[in-house]
Amino acid sequence: MTNKIKVKFLGAARSVSGSKHLIETADKKILIDCGLFQGLKELRLRNWEKLPVDASAIDCVILTHGHLDHVGYLPLLVKQGFKGAIYASQPTLEIAKLILLDSAKIQEEDAARANAYKYSKHAPAKPLYDTKDAEAVFPLFHPKAINQWIELFPEIFFRLRYNAHIIGSVFIELKIQNKLFVFSGDLGREDALMNKPEQPEAADILFIESTYGNRTHPTNAKQLLMEAVNKAAAKHGTIIVPSFAVERTQLLMYYLWQLRKANLIPPVPVYMDSPMGNHVLDVFQKNPIWHKLSDEECVEMCREIKILKKPEETEQLAASKSAKIIIAASGMATGGRVLTYFEHYLGDANATILLVGYQGEGTRGRALLDGATEIKLRGKLWPVKASVTLVEGLSAHADQGELINWMSKLKQAPEKIFIIHGETQSAKDFKAKIKEVYGWDAIVPELYQEFEV
Repeated sequence: MTNKIKVKFLGAARSVSGSKHLIETADKKILIDCGLFQGLKELRLRNWEKLPVDASAIDCVILTHGHLDHVGYLPLLVKQGFKGAIYASQPTLEIAKLILLDSAKIQEEDAARANAYKYSKHAPAKPLYDTKDAEAVFPLFHPKAINQWIELFPEIFFRLRYNAHIIGSVFIELKIQNKLFVFSGDLGREDALMNKPEQPEAADILFIESTYGNRTHPTNAKQLLMEAVNKAAAKHGTIIVPSFAVERTQLLMYYLWQLRKANLIPPVPVYMDSPMGNHVLDVFQKNPIWHKLSDEECVEMCREIKILKKPEETEQLAASKSAKIIIAASGMATGGRVLTYFEHYLGDANATILLVGYQGEGTRGRALLDGATEIKLRGKLWPVKASVTLVEGLSAHADQGELINWMSKLKQAPEKIFIIHGETQSAKDFKAKIKEVYGWDAIVPELYQEFEV
């Protein structure tokens, strides 16, 4: 007889950020993902609160992938006393290092800028964590191979399986005594860079994301990108593409390179301005089994697309009035170098902002998508005169049909299905779709809700 196991949702419950799911047995505590809250201010403020669990009592962390909303809280977890191992695939840990160092640097710079220009109500403004805090996490990293059962503790095993979201990303199977817990992570989809995700064959307790739980992606994303670029280029202005530095940036580079090579878009220069995006290209080249991009394609693509490396290059490019396409992090315009381009081009009627990924509630990207006429940026309101265009189909998240299909190999109904990592309506609509297709009931948990399973 299995002893009761507790599940507590410390994030990504009725929201798409802050992923943290605590599994607690009689004597062990296992945290699946450890992400930062992003978007709405009420969520971001939670990053400053102490975790409602004793961090020093958590035995280990297992990561699905390296995005900030899945790894960004690790420096704070360590500051609060966590000393256990952090397990993930090798590429995920490489990406996590880049993400955490970049996050710390952005927070340090934002705090310094807020203090210099006195637009923070805090005196002085402080970063959530700094570079030293980020670096303190790295000795706890333990890379693990995929598709191998690994013993964590007596009667507790886990396995990582390919799920196609970004390089290194996995879904997790966690076996505790005779119960199998399956965590989808952010479920990806086959595209020009990623292979088809693997599917679980069994799950007693299933945790499944629902970012696009009530939407369907178009299948002609590359064509839609081409059409959007051609329409924007007709104004002879600058095209700014806020992009996630991991995988979306590389996919955009790949598509734009192919379109230019085929003369399907004008021969305007394309720039990639993301130091982390550049480092991610190195991760791609070091881990060829995780993706479809060949070394030859990567070399030619990087030859054709100008990669910026220094902050002064950002300022020079932003000041240039010539027509160009700029891919810059971050994907939801919450920080990073894209903000410098916004300062120069939000008020330019000839400029175009191309949104190519999910825009979370409370982010600048969502505000632009919803038609905001002004955006707050670095303590100041900036009028929006640039065109804003959404290019659908480029998301790294599975849509409703792909999520439903991912569950299709399950040989029997899970005892419980928890729908996570989705805004409330998306999660509820996905719950209804699961019931319609499979006849299975599911739960949309609330933040900090706890269940016994």
